Amino acid sequence: MKTRKVLALAGVTLLAAGVLAACSGGSATKGEQTFAFTYETDPDNLNYLTTSKAATSNITSNVIDGLLENDRYGNLVPSMAEDWSVSKDGLTYTYKIRQDAKWYTSEGEEYAPVKAQDFVTGLKYATDKKSQALYLVQDSIKGLDAYAKGENKDFSQVGIKALDDQTVQYTLNKPESFWNSKTTMGVLAPVNEEFLNSKGDDFAKATDPSSILYNGPYLLKSLVAKSSVEFAKNPNYWDKDNVHVDKIKLSFWDGQDTSKPAENFKDGSLTAARLYPTSASFAELEKTMKDNIVYTQQDSTTYLVGTNIDRQSYKYTSKTSDEQKTSTKKALLNKDFRQAIAFGFDRTAYASQVNGASGASKILRNLFVPPTFVQADGKNFGDMVKEKLVTYGDEWKDVNLADAQDGLYNPEKAKAEFAKAKSALQAEGVQFPIHLDMPVDQTATTKVQRVQSFKQSVEETLGADNVVIDIQQLQKDEVLNITYFAETAAGEDWDISDNVGWTPDFADPSTYLDIIKPSVGENTKTYLGFDSGTDNAAAKKVGLNDYEKLVTEAGNETIDVAKRYDKYAVAQAWLTDSALIIPTTSLTGRPILSKMVPFTMPFAFSGNKGTSDPLLYKYLELQDKAVTVDEYQKAQDKWMKEKEESNKKAQEELAKHVK
Repeated sequence: MKTRKVLALAGVTLLAAGVLAACSGGSATKGEQTFAFTYETDPDNLNYLTTSKAATSNITSNVIDGLLENDRYGNLVPSMAEDWSVSKDGLTYTYKIRQDAKWYTSEGEEYAPVKAQDFVTGLKYATDKKSQALYLVQDSIKGLDAYAKGENKDFSQVGIKALDDQTVQYTLNKPESFWNSKTTMGVLAPVNEEFLNSKGDDFAKATDPSSILYNGPYLLKSLVAKSSVEFAKNPNYWDKDNVHVDKIKLSFWDGQDTSKPAENFKDGSLTAARLYPTSASFAELEKTMKDNIVYTQQDSTTYLVGTNIDRQSYKYTSKTSDEQKTSTKKALLNKDFRQAIAFGFDRTAYASQVNGASGASKILRNLFVPPTFVQADGKNFGDMVKEKLVTYGDEWKDVNLADAQDGLYNPEKAKAEFAKAKSALQAEGVQFPIHLDMPVDQTATTKVQRVQSFKQSVEETLGADNVVIDIQQLQKDEVLNITYFAETAAGEDWDISDNVGWTPDFADPSTYLDIIKPSVGENTKTYLGFDSGTDNAAAKKVGLNDYEKLVTEAGNETIDVAKRYDKYAVAQAWLTDSALIIPTTSLTGRPILSKMVPFTMPFAFSGNKGTSDPLLYKYLELQDKAVTVDEYQKAQDKWMKEKEESNKKAQEELAKHVK
C-alpha cells in the first residue's frame, strides 16, 4: 500500500499533460509568472528515496532530478545523465553525469556538484532504510536482493558502481527493455552523502525545506500542513531555459465546496481549476465559459474498487453480529458474487457524479492495465486481453474493454452470476442480505455522491434483500488511516473501497500486475485486505497463487517483447475474470479551466517525470487568456501527429546506445 503510486481517490484531481497553468500579474511573456492551484493531501515526509506516496512525489519530482526525464512527446531524454549506453546483452547500463549538475540548498546556494557516487549513496540509503519503492529495482539490479535481505552485508557487491565522478554503471540480473523508464523514480535518485550524514534523522522532514538538497528545476520554499505549498524557480538550474514559471503556489482544499475552484479561477486567485459538472453552479458556468471548458485526455492512472477478502478490523461497520461478518467474508471469497457486483455496478452513473452526464464516459476504464498502455504485433494490450478473456465463459464474449465506455455494466449478467453465488453461499450457511461496509470522506461532496451512486446501482440490480452497501461516512483522516495510510492489513477496516488507484512506475504491464502477487506484492493489503508473504488462506482460496504463476511466467520472458505482453494479457484476463479488483475511472479526462498553452508539459504513461501524477512544472508555457476548446483540439491534433513522428525517431535512435 505504501508504494508511491498508490493514490488516494481524488476529489480534486491533477490535470493531464499540457493543460494547467497560467500567469498572474501580466502577460505570458513579461514579468514574473506564477502558477496557482490546489492540493488535497499533505506529505508525511520529503524523502524521495524511501517513500512511495504520491503526496511526497508531487513535491519532490519538481525539485529532484534523476538520470533521465520525459519530454513533451513521452521520449526519455537526458537529465542528470547527459548520455548513456547499454551493453549488447542488455545487462549493463552506463550513464555519463553532466558536468554542470549541482546540488543547491533551499535558499539556492550551491552546495556541491552532483557526482556518480551520489547515485550509489542514494540506492544504498534507500535499501538500508527499506524504501517502500525498493521493489522496483530489488530483483533488477545484480546483488541487490541479497543485500536487502541481509544475505550479503557488503554493498560494493551490488551491481551499481561509480566508475569515476561522472560515470555511474548498473548491472542487471536479466535484460529489461523498460529499465530506463525506472530511472525517473525516486528510489534511483541521487543524494549527497555529506549532507545526508549531517542531517541524520532530520533528513527530509516534511515541514522543513532545508532538510533536503535540490538539483531540480524548483526549490521548495515552504510547506504548511493543510494550508499551502510554495516553490520558486531554481535560478542556477542546469536547464533553466526550459523553466518558464517563476513561482508555484498550491493551496489546500478539502474538496467540500465544489464550486470554489471555478470561482477562484474567475477571480484570478487560481490559474487552473478542476470543474465539477454536478455542482449547483456548473450550469451557470457553462453559459458564461462554455468555450473554455476543456476535457483532458485519459491518463494511465486506474482508480478501482477493491475487495477486502480477509478483513480483520471492525471499528467502522454497520454489522451487528459475528454471523454478518462471517457471511460477508464468505461472499467476497465467491467469484460469482464478486462478478455480480462488477456487472451490477453502473460506472456511467458513478462517473457522472464527477464529470456530469455528458462527460461521464470520458473517464471510464474497464481494465487495470489501460488497454493502450503497450502494443505489440499491431494489437494493443486490451485486444490481447479480450482474446484471453472470452475463454473464461460466455459472460465475457460481448464485453468491450476499451477506455471511455462502460463495457462491464450488465444487470442481466449480474443477476445470473448472483443467482449462482447465492445458491452456493446458502449451502455454506450464509445469511442474506450481505452487508458491505464502504468508507468515504464525508467532507468531499463528489466522493459521497460516487459511493451513493455505487450503492444505488448495486442494490437496485441485485436487490437490497440480497446485498446492502453500508456507506461509512468518516472524517478525511479516518478514511486515509484505514485505507491509504494503513500500515498492515489489520488496519484495512472495510469490505469494499474505492479510495485508491494506481499510476504505473515504468513502461511495462508488470508495473500494474506485480503489485498484488500474494508472495511479494506491495499492495495486497490496500486492494485485497491481506499482507503479502503470509501464505494467506483467503488469497489461496480465491486463486491468487495461480495468478502469481501467470505473472511470474510473463516476467520471465525477457527477450521477446510481444510474447511478454501476450503472457501479461493472460494474467490480466485472469484478474478481470476474478473481479477481485474492479476498475472504474482514470485520473484525467475531466473538465477544467486553464491558462496554459496546451501540450507543453512533459508527457509519459509511467514514472515520475511525465505522468499527470505527479504534476510537473518544468517546460510549462503560459498564455494570458483561458484556453478555448478550439485551441485545445487544434493543439491536440498537432501534438498527436508530432508525437508519432518523434516517438518513431526516438525508437530509431535507441540502436545507437547499444555498445
